[in-house]
Amino acid sequence: MKPARSLALLALFAFLAVVALVPRLWGSSAKTAAPTFSKDIAPIFAKNCMNCHRPGEIAPMSLMNYKEIRPWAKAIREKVVGRQMPPWHADPKHGEWTNDTRLAQKDVDAIAAWVDAGAPEGNPKDLPPLPKFASGWYLGEPDIVFQMPTEFTVPATGAVSYQYFTVPSNFKEDKYIASMEARAGDLSVVHHIVIYVRDPNEKQPKRQDIGTGLLGALSPGQTPFQAQPGTAKLIKAGSDIVFQMHYTPNGKETKDRSMVGLRFAKWPVEKVMTTTAAWDARFTIPPHAENYEVKASWEAESDITIWSLMPHMHLRGKDYLYRAIYPDGRSEVLLSVPKYDFGWQVYYYPKNPIKLPKGTRIETVAHYDNSTKNAQNPDPSKPVRFGEQTWEEMMNGFFDYTVDAPKAAASGSSGQR
Repeated sequence: MKPARSLALLALFAFLAVVALVPRLWGSSAKTAAPTFSKDIAPIFAKNCMNCHRPGEIAPMSLMNYKEIRPWAKAIREKVVGRQMPPWHADPKHGEWTNDTRLAQKDVDAIAAWVDAGAPEGNPKDLPPLPKFASGWYLGEPDIVFQMPTEFTVPATGAVSYQYFTVPSNFKEDKYIASMEARAGDLSVVHHIVIYVRDPNEKQPKRQDIGTGLLGALSPGQTPFQAQPGTAKLIKAGSDIVFQMHYTPNGKETKDRSMVGLRFAKWPVEKVMTTTAAWDARFTIPPHAENYEVKASWEAESDITIWSLMPHMHLRGKDYLYRAIYPDGRSEVLLSVPKYDFGWQVYYYPKNPIKLPKGTRIETVAHYDNSTKNAQNPDPSKPVRFGEQTWEEMMNGFFDYTVDAPKAAASGSSGQR
């Protein structure tokens, strides 16, 4: 082959190689262009984060704009990639939930890529409008607000027994409640608020069930109670609203006057919702026990539909499981929380309400870590029993249900064993 011809062929091959490579380089560059906050990341935060990460809400810092978010970028990446934020604790192998807070994988990848690229702001003109939040209320402005009748002075130190405050509803007719949101006057000293309704025809009700008269609660990280369309909780005319307050002193004497906001059902109420629980108060967790098991159960005396599940334990709580054992012997896991987090107590709302036939037994299984491996453990050297204070324990498998039989729609039964 002549040298000139060889050089010509080499030049041609080189040209064709470059031509073939250009689209690949161009596509690679386009694919790896770093996402910007304004265009790509802000919509994710608006949809998934700002409801809690805004002034006055439960999150420790506000994440409403680039200036607030940028200093936390690396920490946000770590929490998001590790699936610690947004918080969600249900095992995806069991059930689907309308309030599942998990980010889509594409959103996780976008946040990681944004931080890895140096967290660029981008063009502020690309920012989406900020979500509109009702001031001071997670669910929006309530129809009516009840406040504790007086302030309560929380001491600087020591244990404070549960405090109870009663407020008349002054309802002249029965009211159907679609949602309930309790708000702490001073969140730094309010551990939880439980709101009960006292029936006017039962001034001193016998405690038949831990859920009797329970309207809803505010606990660490807990989302407010919401009923599904066609259902509601009932407050009878003339009933009293009772605040059960659990205070935890923070080293400084302070005052609290908490409140609760109610929203009335705007739809025809076909079924009245009841709160109950499969629970146990007779256990003792031995010192240094790493995986102590406690079981409880509740049996349905009618066909029922479950609308929400809410497990409750304290600092030694490790995992929690709800299981339905049907009359024919079959069993099914309704909810599994493999890593229970006392700081995030969540209502789990099933996408498809759970229908259970009469005679079904709801079994709850909880495990506790009273060892030194549990960083939250107040004292692994002591046995732990059921009690109201945080350093004691509880085993309450709450759930909201309606009775399918129309004649029993407003009544429930406690089948605790």
